[in-house]
Amino acid sequence: MELAMASAIGILTAAGVYLLLRARSFDVILGLTLLSYASSLLIVAGGRLGAGKPPVLRDGVTPTLSHYSDPLPQALVLTAIVIAFAMTAVSIVVAIRSRADNDSDHVDGSRAEREFQRSEQRRHAQARESAHAAEVTATAPGQEDGA
Repeated sequence: MELAMASAIGILTAAGVYLLLRARSFDVILGLTLLSYASSLLIVAGGRLGAGKPPVLRDGVTPTLSHYSDPLPQALVLTAIVIAFAMTAVSIVVAIRSRADNDSDHVDGSRAEREFQRSEQRRHAQARESAHAAEVTATAPGQEDGA
């Protein structure tokens, strides 16, 4: 159980950080959501993993941690879920408004996206030119041998 929980937390954290580093607003929002899920799982795991144990005291059962689960992490996670849902909704509204204003869903705005596209076009053009030049120089000696 602990290995599965640790793996789930690690995978959610890695995916969340990867998406946060992307340049699109939807990816950033999704990354934040995955990180909130990972932190909720971390809080639950910090409160000891135990299946089938009630969080409230019962009559006839000794009040020790071996018979009960800790209710505080459960309450914290419920609160975190509500807050994360509200912040995700606000972030989506802000991203939609930003896309409407900038005609782009790039995090840095449309100007940064245009600059990025221009630099990518220049890089691709240079790569095509160097590939063409290499092709011309490679075929030129072969043509002289055949002539």
